[in-house]
Amino acid sequence: MTDPRIDWNTSPAALWRRHRSGLRAIRRLDPVDWQDLTGIDRQKQALARNTERFLAGQPSNNALLWGSRGTGKSSLIKALLNRYREQGLRMIEVDKDDLVNLPEIVDDICELPFRFVIYCDDLSFDVGESGYKALKSVLEGSLELPPENVRVYATSNRRHLMPEFMADNLASDVRGGELHPAEAIEEQVSLADRFGLQLSFYPFSKDIYLQAIDALFPNVADRQQLHLEAVRFATGKGVRNGRTAQQFYRQHAGDPRFT
Repeated sequence: MTDPRIDWNTSPAALWRRHRSGLRAIRRLDPVDWQDLTGIDRQKQALARNTERFLAGQPSNNALLWGSRGTGKSSLIKALLNRYREQGLRMIEVDKDDLVNLPEIVDDICELPFRFVIYCDDLSFDVGESGYKALKSVLEGSLELPPENVRVYATSNRRHLMPEFMADNLASDVRGGELHPAEAIEEQVSLADRFGLQLSFYPFSKDIYLQAIDALFPNVADRQQLHLEAVRFATGKGVRNGRTAQQFYRQHAGDPRFT
């Protein structure tokens, strides 16, 4: 059951806590700002439009943000709450292992005068896990339609949320010139298909990575030296993305060379 002490007028977000079988209001929100997210303008525009339609009571989709690690998927959803909380957006974070409780959570909020995003970070399922069944019922309903004031926004490194094996593809066959996927593939794809908005995220190009660096160091005069050190840092990490840019900032903020 949700905690009746949560005042959604003053608490924009909550976490599901398994040990107490209830929600706890989030005390310290991540302050990430919408304007601070660079290199993902296409994804920002699509998610903002979908969320604005949701808040306005217009048709809107559940959203799956999938792709490479550290590319801003989670930060984008956190920034979304900071941007739209004054317009009635509320958010509940539910861990993948607690999705079995999702129908009860939704039952408790479906009559409230707010618009709720259920946030599932790093969502994926292994063979034999059954938590996705509860998620399916909330995404599209069963005998009862899903509530109009609830949407699910999830992030994942997997496009289809479930593991894909070579054996699954080998079990597919061709009939009358048409490819018929194996049942295992149909099951994998069917869950992701319930997210009407799917946004892909990829590692940054060098130019986009350096744009992110420039946004974090707006007052540095020697851009050449800054870029050289930032590229070296990313090379050492083995990846260029928003997370790498943030880590470079945390390591070098205040460095006399970059002030």
